[in-house]
Amino acid sequence: MTQASSIQRLLNEFERLPGIGPKSAQRIVYWLLNRDPSQVKNLAEAIIDVKDTVRFCNRCFNYAEGELCKICADTQIGKRDAALICVVSEPRDITAIERTGEFNGSYHVLGGAISPMDGIGPDDLTIKELLHRLDAEKTAEVLLATNPNVEGETTAIYLSRLIKPLEVKVTRLASGLPVGGDLEFADEISLGRAIESRYEL
Repeated sequence: MTQASSIQRLLNEFERLPGIGPKSAQRIVYWLLNRDPSQVKNLAEAIIDVKDTVRFCNRCFNYAEGELCKICADTQIGKRDAALICVVSEPRDITAIERTGEFNGSYHVLGGAISPMDGIGPDDLTIKELLHRLDAEKTAEVLLATNPNVEGETTAIYLSRLIKPLEVKVTRLASGLPVGGDLEFADEISLGRAIESRYEL
């Protein structure tokens, strides 16, 4: 493989990443070519390491390096309110909510949202595991923090109908978040206010 084809191969791989177009890929590749080999090796090892060590938390399905993620471990030792569960679509949504400093419960990651157009139904998400947790952990409130778009609203309504008969309080993020947006892109102030002003379904 010639140098030119190895560069093109790397360009192609970077272009597969979300949000990376041809120009961004080119900038990254040329930046790497001008770095010290040890820096590039550290980056490559970090990528391999994260794939080898990170898994899903056995309890909430967030990313974890052991059986439990850090948040679930804190919940077990009483640093967080175990009776309050915030349901999100993806692990990255947890990061957005944690940045607000307004939530001190535990989380549950669904692994997506109900979307018939994409062939994703309730059985493709971790809904059964959530219902088991509600019973086993004596949950008092479930905050539905799915994205404010069609799929997120559909998922929230579906979950609300399942959870309400269990005599668990079901709440939803208040308005103020842009409709059709993703939680990960919401600013901390708007998201914090949405958590603080959550309403019961």
